Amino acid sequence: MRDVTDDMPALHRRTFLKYTGALGASAAVTASLSACSSGPESTNDTGGSGKDRTLTAVIGYGNDGSWDPTQTASAFCMAANNHIYEGLLDTDPISREPYAALATQVPGDPNSTSWKFTLRAGATFHDGKPVTADDVVFVFDRILDPDTQTLAKGFFASWLKEVRKLDAQNVEVVLKFPFREGISRLTLAKIMPKHVFSRPGAWDDAIKGTAIGSGPYRQTAHHPKSNTTFEAYADYNGPRRPAFQKMNWLTIVDAAPRVARISGASAGAQIADNIPYANIGQLKGGGLTVAGGAGMNNLFLMFNTKHKPFDDVRVRQALHYAIDTEKMVEVALKGHGTPSSSFLNENNPSYRRAKTVYDYDPDKAKALLKEAGVSGLKVDILAVNVSWIVDCLPTIKASWDAIGVKTTLNPQETTAVFTKMDQKQDYQVVAAASNPNQFGLDADLIMHYNYGPTNLWMGYTRWAGNAVAKKLFKDMDAATQEPDPDRKKTMIQDYVDVVAEQAVLYPVVHNELMTAWDPTALAGIRAQPYPGINLLQAKWV
Repeated sequence: MRDVTDDMPALHRRTFLKYTGALGASAAVTASLSACSSGPESTNDTGGSGKDRTLTAVIGYGNDGSWDPTQTASAFCMAANNHIYEGLLDTDPISREPYAALATQVPGDPNSTSWKFTLRAGATFHDGKPVTADDVVFVFDRILDPDTQTLAKGFFASWLKEVRKLDAQNVEVVLKFPFREGISRLTLAKIMPKHVFSRPGAWDDAIKGTAIGSGPYRQTAHHPKSNTTFEAYADYNGPRRPAFQKMNWLTIVDAAPRVARISGASAGAQIADNIPYANIGQLKGGGLTVAGGAGMNNLFLMFNTKHKPFDDVRVRQALHYAIDTEKMVEVALKGHGTPSSSFLNENNPSYRRAKTVYDYDPDKAKALLKEAGVSGLKVDILAVNVSWIVDCLPTIKASWDAIGVKTTLNPQETTAVFTKMDQKQDYQVVAAASNPNQFGLDADLIMHYNYGPTNLWMGYTRWAGNAVAKKLFKDMDAATQEPDPDRKKTMIQDYVDVVAEQAVLYPVVHNELMTAWDPTALAGIRAQPYPGINLLQAKWV
C-alpha cells in the first residue's frame, strides 16, 4: 500500500493507481519478450521433471499494476522485478544487508559524499546488449529529473546530487551531504537499458508490463490479472544464480482459491504468500511449511481533516482509543499481530514507544468526544477489500458503535477507493493496509513514504497546510540531514511522537504476513515481513 513522497506535487488521477498496483494494464508486453497468446498459459502447469520443471507460485496481489521500477509499489510487480532487474547494489530480502549486484563492491565508507562503482564485467541485459555506465546514468537522471514525477524520486532527491559516468564501466555517485542510509537506498534504483526505455512510449510500456533487466530471470509472458512467466537467463553472471529453469507466478487475490491452489495431493503450486490466518492449521496438517514475517505491515486509519469534525485532533484520538485492538488481534488476526504502539513496528531499529499510545479506553474516547463538543456522530468507513482488512472491520464498527458513534462499513475494491481519493471526492475515514518495508527498514524512508508536504497521502488527508504539519515537515528534513546516527534516531523518534499524537494517518495494528510452501519440493525459502516472495536463494530439494 504506498508513497508518495515529498517531492511529488500535482500527480494526476491515474498515477497513484500505477504505483499501488490497483490500475489494470490492458496492453500486451512487447513481442520480443512476451509473445502473449490470446489467453494465459495454463495456470496449472508445473511441467517438466527434476531440475527442469516449472516452479509455480501463487501471489495474493494483482500483477496488473505498474512494472516500471522507478514508479511501482505493487507487491507482485516489485517482487517480480527483484528477480528481473539489478541495482548497483541489492539487499538481502530479510536482513536487508546490501550486497554487490551490478557493482563489484559495496562502498567502504558509508559517510563519504562520493561513492565510485565499477560495473560487473560481462553483465548483459536480457536482449543480449551489455550493461554500461550510460544505463546507470540514464536511470538516475530520470529519478532526479525535476520535470519527471516518480515514486523513486522521494527516496533519492533529498540526499543525492547526481550520478556521473567516469567511463564505460565506472560511475560516481555524488551526495549532497553524508547519508549512510544511501547505500541501502541505492538498491531501490534498478538499472534499466537506455536503448530500450529511452524510446518514445517506452515508459508507458514499462507501466504495462515490459520488463528487461540484467537479473537472473527474464520475463517470458505477462497476462494481466492472470499470471506472469519467467525463465532463467542463461547469460547471467551475477551473485544470485537462477535455480529454476522456469517460473509461473499466478495472481490470485481471493483467499479461498489461493489456498486451494497450494492445498492437497494435487496442489498446482509449490509456494504461496498472503496466507489467511484461518488456514494455517489446515495447510500445516497437509504437510506444508507455513511461516510468518512480522514487520511494518499494518491496518491504518486515514482521516479527511477538511471534513468536520475530523479536523479536531480530539475526535481522531477518540476514535483510536475506542478500538478494542486486543480483540482485533485475537479474533481477526488469530494472534498474528500487535496493537500499534508507534507508527513504526516494534522491531524496527528506530522504534521507541510513542508518547501517545492508543490502548483500548472507551471512557477516554467518550470524554474526548464530549470535550470536542461532538455528539450523534455518524461515520462511514471507506475500506479496501483486502481479506484481512475486511476481517478487522467488524471490531472497529462494534467499538465505535459502543461509544455512540453510529458506524457503517463500506469495503470496496482498492481501485475504487483510491480513484475516489485521486478525484478528491469527499470522505470521512479510510481503512487500508500499508507496508513500506517493501522499500527497506530505514525509518527516514518509511516516514517520508507516508508524510511530506506535497505527497499524495498528505493530499488525501488535506492536512499539509496545518501549522503542526508544517513544523513536522521541517523536523523531518532536519533529521534527514543529521550526520550523527544516534542523534538522527532520536530526532526521528521525537517527530514520530507528533505523528502519533495527531493521528491523521496512523496504524491501528501491525500484523504478520504468512507464506506457505512445500518443503519436499523447495529449500532455502524465508518468509518475508512484506508482500511477495523472493526466490533468489531458493532451490529444488
